[in-house]
Amino acid sequence: MEGKWIFNFENGMIPLGSEIVSINNEKTEHIIKNLHKYYTTDGVNTTGKRIGIEINFSKYYRFHYGLQNQFLIEYKTRNTATIKKITLNSVGYKASYTNVKNRYSKPFDQVNYKDWEENEIYSFKKVSKHTGILTINDFGLGNEKDPRHLRYVSFLDSVFSTIKKDNISNLIVDVRYNGGGTDPNDLVTYSYLTDRNFSENIQAWIPFRKIPYLRYIYSKVPSFLRPLGVGKYNRAFQRDFPAEKDGNYYQDETSADHLIRKPNKNAFTGRVYLLISSRVASAGSLFAAMVAGNDNTIVIGEETMGGYYGHNGHTPLGYILPKSKIETFFSVVNLEQDVPKKPNQIYNRGIIPDFDVTQTFEDYLKQKDTQMEFTLKLIAKKSKK
Repeated sequence: MEGKWIFNFENGMIPLGSEIVSINNEKTEHIIKNLHKYYTTDGVNTTGKRIGIEINFSKYYRFHYGLQNQFLIEYKTRNTATIKKITLNSVGYKASYTNVKNRYSKPFDQVNYKDWEENEIYSFKKVSKHTGILTINDFGLGNEKDPRHLRYVSFLDSVFSTIKKDNISNLIVDVRYNGGGTDPNDLVTYSYLTDRNFSENIQAWIPFRKIPYLRYIYSKVPSFLRPLGVGKYNRAFQRDFPAEKDGNYYQDETSADHLIRKPNKNAFTGRVYLLISSRVASAGSLFAAMVAGNDNTIVIGEETMGGYYGHNGHTPLGYILPKSKIETFFSVVNLEQDVPKKPNQIYNRGIIPDFDVTQTFEDYLKQKDTQMEFTLKLIAKKSKK
C-alpha cells in the first residue's frame, strides 16, 4: 500500500497498518523481490505478483528461506519514523492461513481470490441519468453452445439496448477482478464496445515442430512409451501451426483466432471509463487491452497482470525437472493481440492506466473503493466542462 508492505491484521502483536521494515535483518523490499519468482505474470510485470504474494507470503517465504523458528520483525507505526522491534515465534501452516482468512482487508479484497457464482459474474446499474456501470468479474462462461454463454449474450444485448435507448453517454466498465475465462465471451463483449472490425489476435506461433524434451514431459505414461503416443499431439500442433517463418510455426488464415468479427449494432459510442487492476489476466487482459486501445476509452486503476501487446496462452505443457523433480506448467502459444500501438503502453508490460489510482491508506482503513470514487468524480468534472 502506497509503496509499502503493511501489517494487515487487527488485534495482533503488531499494530494494524504498521509498515514492515525488515524480517530477520533483511529489508522487506529485498524479500519481496526474492519471492517474485513464485508467482508468474506476463513479461516483466510486477504489480500482478502482489496478488499471489499478499495471500501466500508465509508459504513463499518458507520456499525461499527455509524453516524458521523465530522472526525478528522491524516495523514502524503509521506517521512515525521510529523503528520498533519484536520477536515472534513461528506457527504452523494451518494457524498461519487462519490469520490470512481473518485479515483486516478481507471484506474488501476477497473478490481477488473467490470463485464466482454465475449470478455474481456480471451486472449493470445506472448511477445517474447519463452514467452506467458494467461489471464483468469473469469470462468463464463456456463456449458458444453453453447455456451460461447464451444467458450472458442475452444480458449484454439487453444492457446495450437500454444504454442506447436511455442515451447513456458515460459507461464505466469494471474488470478489476477478472482473471480470465473462455472464448468467445471476451470477444462478444468487446463487440459492444467498438466501432471497428477485429479478431482475437493478429498472429500466434510456437517455436517447435515436435514437442521438445519429451522424456521430461508431465505424463502418467512411462517415458520409454511416450514416443509411441506423442504422434497425435505433434500432428495437432502441425495442423494448427502450419506456416513456418524464421524457425517459428504460425497459425494461418484458416484459424478461428483470426476470424474477423464486426461491431454489434448496439455498440456503445460514448465515453468508456475502463477500471483495471493487478488482478486482470488472460482473457480478462485481452479484453481490457482491446478496450484500452479504443480512442474513446480512459483507463483507470493499476497496471494489469496480463500484457497489452500480447501474452502466452492457449495450450499448456507440463514438465518435471530431472534433478529437483519440480513440476512446472506453462502455455506455449505466443499471441500478438489485435491492439494499436500507443505511446503509454510498453512492450513486455501489463496494460498501463491513463490514471494510476490505488487504494489510499485512509480508504483502506474505511474499506472504501478509491478507484470507483475517483472515476465518478472524474466523470462529474468532465460533465461540468
